[in-house]
Amino acid sequence: MKAAELFDVSGHVAFVTGAASGLGLAMAEVMADNGAHVVMSDIDPDTLESHTRRLAEAGASVEGVELDVADLAALRATIDNAAETRGRLDAVFANAGISAGPSYLRDGGQIDAIDLAKWDEVVHVNQTSVFATVQAAARHMKRQRSGRIVVTSSIAGLQSEHLVGYAYAVTKAAVINLVRQAAMELAPYNVTVNAVAPGPFFTNIGNGRLNDPEAVKAFTDMVPMGRIAEPSELQGLALLLASPAGSFITGTAIPIDGGCTAG
Repeated sequence: MKAAELFDVSGHVAFVTGAASGLGLAMAEVMADNGAHVVMSDIDPDTLESHTRRLAEAGASVEGVELDVADLAALRATIDNAAETRGRLDAVFANAGISAGPSYLRDGGQIDAIDLAKWDEVVHVNQTSVFATVQAAARHMKRQRSGRIVVTSSIAGLQSEHLVGYAYAVTKAAVINLVRQAAMELAPYNVTVNAVAPGPFFTNIGNGRLNDPEAVKAFTDMVPMGRIAEPSELQGLALLLASPAGSFITGTAIPIDGGCTAG
């Protein structure tokens, strides 16, 4: 089979959370560029509108929906509407997430200083809303007996990570086990569930702290390839997991990290 057929998502309907920037935008772009209709959701309406307009003007089939994934009722309703409007739901990217604040190397990040209100906020967005996204997607995909679900985790969910906050690391580990559990249940329905586990990428998470030269150096130093990745470098893996090429991949978390987890 030729590559064009293996990675063909033309006519598919994809839903992406956190799609106005970073990895979510990269996921939306690669799906749209390869023929899918993409529902792009994000909490930032202005940036979302700018990117959906840009992609539409380039010929892509996209629509933008303002969404705060912390509002679980709105999240479910938005996914339901996307599926019902288009009559199908082929790929869902549960990507939206937030930073947990400083690591234990910085003031306020030590375990005895963690603010429980902030902990609860991060758990709600990075873990509970991801579960709700997978849950809503599964309802439609089980009925149609097909689908691809892709969760954004992190290498911080695979190993201890001294540059991120506690709640971030814990929630990114939790969603990997969610992926494994859901993959087992949904496999008989021809629905695959996988996680991508990025290493350092230039994104807006952490309030853009990768604009800080000190932070850039710290993250660069941990990567064997000696650099931080661009969001577009995740696109090949995202398309693989959402396309026919990924039909027998399920229940796994795939690092994309420049070698960080190899040692």
